[in-house]
Amino acid sequence: MNDIEELKKAIDESNNIVIFSGAGLSTNSGIPDFRSASGIYNQKLKSRFTPEEIISHSFFFEHTEDFFEFYFDKMVYKDAKPNSAHIFFAELEKKKNVTVVTQNIDGLHQLAGSKNVVELHGSIMRNYCQKCNKFYTLNDLNTKGIPRCSCGGIIKPDVVLYEESLNENDINRALAAISNADLLIVVGTSLVVYPAAGFIRYFRGKNLVLLNKSETSYDGIANIVIHDDVCKVVEELEKLD
Repeated sequence: MNDIEELKKAIDESNNIVIFSGAGLSTNSGIPDFRSASGIYNQKLKSRFTPEEIISHSFFFEHTEDFFEFYFDKMVYKDAKPNSAHIFFAELEKKKNVTVVTQNIDGLHQLAGSKNVVELHGSIMRNYCQKCNKFYTLNDLNTKGIPRCSCGGIIKPDVVLYEESLNENDINRALAAISNADLLIVVGTSLVVYPAAGFIRYFRGKNLVLLNKSETSYDGIANIVIHDDVCKVVEELEKLD
């Protein structure tokens, strides 16, 4: 039995499944990841600051205009559509008890139809005025310069920046889902961003699957490790139905 067949068997035999997703899941939707050769962190910027510096809490408040220039140019992809892997996991939720725990901020899991989604790092789809807390969708925002509320306050995206803590309720939901899962599929993440990467240590179920193009430091403890494009893997899984 090959790895794809093993994964199909693990999915079929599991009732409680967690999909733990990272940026590599959305690259086939035209959104670059962070750490690969063509990723955001390796792109040449006009700025003298690094991407890590720019997407930090302190930079947002000290250099707000520069933050938004980078944010709208490199992190917001309004026309991105869910790819076959997003759709596969959304369809799986119709047959099994599936929770998606994602580090992504692109909202593509929900666009694909997933209902039970924990967004550890927030979402570009939600935005709030810093002054009056009025809610704005992504489409409401002026993407040139600093987006401002009708009250004059600066609108901040509901995304977790460096130096900011994860939402406690999201942490609790994610850990509860992972600890109760029979199957944990980790997909499209290099598992180097903490604290989120450490969450998989709470898994006590039968099968831990790591599906990522490159190796991760957790490969040695997984039951199934597949280094390939997630959409290709999904295509192979669907052939086995």
